[in-house]
Amino acid sequence: MIKIGVAGAAGKMGGRIAALCREYDGLQLAGAFERKSHSEVGNDIGLISGIGETGVIIQDSIAKVIDTVDIVIDFTSVASTKENLKVVAEKSKAMVIGTTGFTKDDIQEVESLLKKIPCVMASNMSLGVNLLLKTLQDVARVLGDEYDIEIVEYHHRMKKDAPSGTALKMAQVIADAVDRNLEEVAVYTRKGIIGQRTKKEIGIQTVRAGDIVGEHTVLFGGLGERIEITHKASSRDTFARGALKAASWLYEKPAGTYDMQDVLDLK
Repeated sequence: MIKIGVAGAAGKMGGRIAALCREYDGLQLAGAFERKSHSEVGNDIGLISGIGETGVIIQDSIAKVIDTVDIVIDFTSVASTKENLKVVAEKSKAMVIGTTGFTKDDIQEVESLLKKIPCVMASNMSLGVNLLLKTLQDVARVLGDEYDIEIVEYHHRMKKDAPSGTALKMAQVIADAVDRNLEEVAVYTRKGIIGQRTKKEIGIQTVRAGDIVGEHTVLFGGLGERIEITHKASSRDTFARGALKAASWLYEKPAGTYDMQDVLDLK
């Protein structure tokens, strides 16, 4: 039985991961933790997530659960995830990271830790999105420079990072497929007299409104036609289920950093 620990257990994602864990054969919810000041510390995670009493009490630090779990699933914040990763690496456990907003500097900071443990790290755990990434690579490679490329992403008003990690991943996959340096060709905002669109640029636009769970549209615009490929997430369960699938796959894998393309055998 693979014992799962949930970071940010009282949050929206943490609660759904905890609730859905029992649906997976071979997975056992064994630990849950929150920040020290959280009002739900000391309560049963099952009562918080709506599945009834589980006997798993929300602790106020990862240190209090790490010895009882095999894999920690973390969808918190960049700062919290980095601190949790230190503990996971020290204890030689495994980790699934769905936190977004990591910069290149953040990744460099934790790179040595990621090499010590098995870790699935992905900006989007949705099976559909990861299948779409493979499709976008193929479409972009065929269309090449003759089609303008735009990405529009929509999320709820509370999302703190922009563009979304998924939009950036889509842009990177497309840029690699058409042999472009994303840092040189990405355009995030357009306003005023900007002149004619360049052939190489990849537009990445952000919408924040209401309670939108997540929507991404990639537009390939040619002369006389356009292709639009859209993924819409209607529930956080999509990401929770992907994370649990990743945890099942990751168990007893060699140390190293993997992504959902590895989990789904899309490489």
